[in-house]
Amino acid sequence: MNRPGLNRRALLRLGAGSGALAGAAAATPFLLPRGGIGTAVADIAATPTPGATHELEQASRHAGHSPSATIGDVDLAGFKVDPSAFVRDFDYGETTRMADGTIVREWRLGASEREIEIAPGVFFPAWTYNGQVPGPTLRANEGERLRVHFVNGSTHPHTIHFHGVHSAFHDGVTGIGRGEVLPGETHVYEFTAKPFGCHLYHCHSTPLKRHIHKGLYGAFIINPDPARHGDRAKTRHPDHPEFDAWQELVMVMNAFDTNFDAGNEVYAINSVAFHYMKHPIPIDRTRPVRIYLSNLVEFDLSNSLHLHANFFDYYDTGTTLEPTLRTVDTVAQMQGQRGILEFSYKDHEPGHYMFHAHVSEFAELGWMSLFDVR
Repeated sequence: MNRPGLNRRALLRLGAGSGALAGAAAATPFLLPRGGIGTAVADIAATPTPGATHELEQASRHAGHSPSATIGDVDLAGFKVDPSAFVRDFDYGETTRMADGTIVREWRLGASEREIEIAPGVFFPAWTYNGQVPGPTLRANEGERLRVHFVNGSTHPHTIHFHGVHSAFHDGVTGIGRGEVLPGETHVYEFTAKPFGCHLYHCHSTPLKRHIHKGLYGAFIINPDPARHGDRAKTRHPDHPEFDAWQELVMVMNAFDTNFDAGNEVYAINSVAFHYMKHPIPIDRTRPVRIYLSNLVEFDLSNSLHLHANFFDYYDTGTTLEPTLRTVDTVAQMQGQRGILEFSYKDHEPGHYMFHAHVSEFAELGWMSLFDVR
């Protein structure tokens, strides 16, 4: 007999919190065991045992900010990129200086299909760039000539659409310019790095929501040129000593529909639910922090980041050197929106400081994290 798959609201009825996820994982395979959709948790949620309703309601009231998260950990040896390393990893590609002085920066990206573990025992059939979700964080300097060598090694047509300035031919959209790159085909996307800021790239093949949701996306950063924008730009440019004081992090907000009902069951920063709750991000409180934040969540209209016990300046899209929002502790982003957060813990005592989505349902299903301020 066919049985309904687990959905996020059935899971939330178990206790509406990360503690509930931990309890569910202890009792049954969490959400999606390898090879199928788990149903036992949904059955429990739909038909609680006599006398259990009050206990579940009590758990719901108190579990929302539980530090317990999920039981166990993902197999990082089988994960293409450890999220603890990914959060600080920027791929500068390979450069060549041409005779006229132009810097050409190049990367190689390949599309492939791969199963990834997004929570302990939860596997998702992903479509990936270079075998990882999110794809590599590409970083370049303003004004350079960029070339991205794309190989489609998957079984579906794909593209790479960059949020930036480029020709129609290289827009990476179905039916326009080069259009879709079919399985086994290649294409070189070429354009000049502008404007500076916090950008992104993703597949733009149809149906668009499926290609994005399955994992074909990544962050794309262009450093501002101080010769064009003044000394303030030096703090965002690794070639200048003014940059050295900063601790930079990249965070891609994403989510996964594990039962393919057009609603997400797992939410995360950089793909693994609650990873930074179990492995807090080390922060030196004597140095300022800069986060390149982007939202690639499909099926939900908006996402957000809330910083506990602190405030930040926010640069929408990162295309200005003056904040678009000053001294705020929460920022919302639509899908495809991105920006830069800057803040400091210099006046704080050491300890664990939380940050999470201020959509409570997202936080309770994996988008909850900690900084380890030292």
